[in-house]
Amino acid sequence: MSEVRIAAEPRTEFGKGAARRTRRAGKVPAVLYGHGTDPQHISLPGHDLMLALKTPNVLLTIEGLGNGAELALPKDVQRDPIKGFLEHVDLLLVKRGEKVVVELPVQLVGDVVPGGQVAQTAVEISVETEATHIPESVELDISALEIDSQVLAKDLRLPSGTTLAADEDILILQILDASVSTEPEPEAEAAEAVAEGAEGEGEAAAE
Repeated sequence: MSEVRIAAEPRTEFGKGAARRTRRAGKVPAVLYGHGTDPQHISLPGHDLMLALKTPNVLLTIEGLGNGAELALPKDVQRDPIKGFLEHVDLLLVKRGEKVVVELPVQLVGDVVPGGQVAQTAVEISVETEATHIPESVELDISALEIDSQVLAKDLRLPSGTTLAADEDILILQILDASVSTEPEPEAEAAEAVAEGAEGEGEAAAE
């Protein structure tokens, strides 16, 4: 997994106005919590944090708080819904050897069977793993799957040291027959149009 060192500063001002001032200074308001400790209100360099968060489940080494480096995982990332910039981040303190529950992306590898079409219903899966050795993804090879086959969470081959935390019967994907169209047939569309036209004429006559 990816591990990134990042410098933090204590944050003593709170509220929307203080948060805006923090962001104008190129920093992101954050809260560091966990292990029964009081939450620490901090600010992090915006550009460095944005780059770090491009990696899912990135492990952050938080420095500069005067109590030694702290290990943390991003748990809640708030972004501006329009411009996309970081507004606030919640960070969970972790320790080496500690187990945590995280969401891993399900990465498809291989080519779908000829005539088949992939319908993926779950792009992430919840797993339990060691906090400082989180895999980047769960790979799912679809090359051997036949048409009409399904893959459930319990069918996934999880990375070593990782166990399933989600419902084992969650549907991950199925292979559909690409030749079976879900779009209305042209004849059916034409018949429906004729019926709607006749209905409209009847209503006009009634008026």
